[in-house]
Parts: sequence; structure tokens; C-alpha cells
Amino acid sequence: MIISCAFFPACQKREPKLEKFSEYSFDYFDTVTTITGYADSREAFDKIAKDILSELGEYHRLFTIYHSYEGMENLRTVNELFGGAHRTVTVDRKIIDMLLYAKEMYELSHGKMNVAMGSVLSIWHEYRNDGIDDPDAAELPPPARLAAAAEHTDIGALVIDEENSAVTLTDPKTTLDVGAIAKGYAVEMIAQALEKRGVTGYVINVGGNVRTIGNKPGGAGWTVGIEDPLGGDGYIAYLSLSGESLVTSGSYQRYYIVDGKRYHHIIDPETLMPADFFVSVSVLTKNSALGDALSTALFCMTLDEGSALVESLDGVEAEWVFPDGTLKVSSGWGEYLKER
Repeated sequence: MIISCAFFPACQKREPKLEKFSEYSFDYFDTVTTITGYADSREAFDKIAKDILSELGEYHRLFTIYHSYEGMENLRTVNELFGGAHRTVTVDRKIIDMLLYAKEMYELSHGKMNVAMGSVLSIWHEYRNDGIDDPDAAELPPPARLAAAAEHTDIGALVIDEENSAVTLTDPKTTLDVGAIAKGYAVEMIAQALEKRGVTGYVINVGGNVRTIGNKPGGAGWTVGIEDPLGGDGYIAYLSLSGESLVTSGSYQRYYIVDGKRYHHIIDPETLMPADFFVSVSVLTKNSALGDALSTALFCMTLDEGSALVESLDGVEAEWVFPDGTLKVSSGWGEYLKER
């Protein structure tokens, strides 16, 4: 007698029940990291989350320009001067690959995303921190000082020796600042490694750099919201993502006030001042590193320039929010919108 298992549920192979878990960290890239995922147990989720945070910590230590670590050559040491000059520094391959990608993004963005802007950005960082610490004494950097620093932002001063995994800055006054790409690049590399392992059903969010890995159980996409950059409650849009990333750059989080006016941290390489075209730019694409670089670059472009760039790229969509609240979106943005 042949008895089919279709009539006996107990002998059918059942998929394990997956539960939703989350983990948080405040240790890396000076921002909040949130990991969300589905697993059959807390223990299984914690193993994946631990791996993610371990890798994120490694990227953080390698890419920081503010801290040195014993036994590690990182971007802080690349920026350091010895006897009035930068030395050739042998670095981890992760740094080489990120800097090579950053050079590609420089070309793609027509110089609007430039990791060699450290000399200018460090001045703004100094004045912003002083202004936050003592608002009554807040002031803008002297234009002449910014202009002098801008003479040392040529990406050509960044020489990368792939064969020997070495980096040299040929101009002693040139320094690197990878804030416009570091988080997105790290998140993307970690996500790709998880995908190769067959991990799915996770979201990594590092300071607004959101990367989804697969779908939710059952095949539904992840709902991701974009905050109202003008200070309203809630979100201005919801999108459904299935393996894509969403990165937003805005003027509403990191800023200081001088004479009643806000001055944010996204500096236009052309004007050397905070870009004032938009209050936020969001980029949706598969690659979080690309999204991070583009969100900064588009913030420093006019709408026409930015739209032309986005429409020329496959799999890239964007939303621009103007200071008066007007929204503009790329041609395929609506395909990802979700009512909620």
C-alpha cells in the first residue's frame, strides 16, 4: 500500500518558523547601527549580527581619519606627516579597494565627490565643532583660508600602488576625508559577503545608509521610510526594497548656526561652502557604496545636472527635496513607492 504524505502533515518537511530580531550599536562611524533580520532563534540571529558588527568595526578602524590603532596602518596614518611629507603607507587591501572605488566616483560625479577634500573639510569640521561647543562665538571659516586649502584637493595627489598595497599622498598639504563614501562602502562589502554565504532576510542600517539583503520571509519587500528633512513628524515617502539600498544625505542633522543661519556639513567643492540647492537627496540603488557617493554628489549639483547623471545610470533612482518642501524624483522612483 502506498500512502501519500499529503494526507499526513506530520510526515511533511516543515520550514522552520522565523522570528524577527534586532541589534543596535553606537560604536562605529560615529553613528547608530541597526541590524534587523529573521532567524529561527535568537542565537542564530546573534551569530549573524556579531559577524556584521565585527566586520563593521574593522572597516571603521581602517577608514577613520581621527584615531590610530596599535599595529594598524589606517587612513589616519596615511594623512600623517613625517618630516614635512607624507610617507608611502602599506595598508590593508580593504583601503586600497575603497580608494580605487572613490576615484571612480570622483570621475562619475565630475569631482563633486572628492575624498581628497580633507584640507577644506577639516577647517569646516573645526569651526562647526567650536560653534556647537560655544554657540555665542560661532563663526564661519575665513574665505581666504578655505581658498588656500582648496589648492591642495587634487585627486591626482592620491597615488595608489595596487601591486604593493600602498598609498602615497604626493602633496604634503593634501589629506583624505572619506566621510562621503566610507559608511556606504563598508555596508555594501558586508552585505555582499553575507549574500555569498546565502544569508537573506536582513537589513543593515548604518546612520541612514540602509542596505537590504533579500526579502522578508514569504517574499515581501522591506518597507523603508524617508524622514521629513524640514522637521515634520513622520516620513515623506515609503519605499519597498528587495535587496536594494537607500541612502539619504541631508542638511538637517549635522550643522551649526552662525548669525541665525544654519551651516551644514556637505561642502560643495566648487564654492567651498555648504551646498544650498536642497535639504535632502535620497538615492536608491543596489550598491550602497554607489548610493552613498551619489547622495553627496547630487546634493552639490543642480537638479538638471543631477537628473542627467541619475538617468544615465542603470538601476539608480533619486528623490530631491527643496528648501520649500518641493519634491522632484527620477523617472523610475515611483516603481518603489509604497502606500502605508
